[in-house]
Amino acid sequence: MHDLFLLAEIEGQMIAIRSGQVESVVDIGAITPIPRTTPDVRGLAALRSRVVTVVDAAIVMGGGESRMGRQRAVVTRVDGHYYALQVDALDDVAEFQALPLASGLVLGPAWRAVATGMIEIDDCPVLIVDLSAIVARIGRQTRVAA
Repeated sequence: MHDLFLLAEIEGQMIAIRSGQVESVVDIGAITPIPRTTPDVRGLAALRSRVVTVVDAAIVMGGGESRMGRQRAVVTRVDGHYYALQVDALDDVAEFQALPLASGLVLGPAWRAVATGMIEIDDCPVLIVDLSAIVARIGRQTRVAA
């Protein structure tokens, strides 16, 4: 059985997101900063008559510094709240067979916490990530290699 996935990239890591977790894909415009938040929370933005919390997914995953140039985002809803997770790139939506994580696949702690399986593209493994697990990591960036 094949499932529909959105392909994206965070800090050079290609990921697959189940389409059921994606509310929309957007380009983020103006972001209003929120005082006293952690560096991974960029602020609030108005998207299609709703306010979303804008989150830099690379920082959440323990990656590099925030880059103001990240404009692409995947919008998801977790516990009734909307989040726009900024990513480096968005690729395509396609059907793939979801597979369990390969036993020899070595993941850092951040990726292990959000990975639910994998797909294969040209015999290369691509992690399936749970967006709600990424949201749960907000404020927990550890600067440990992911």
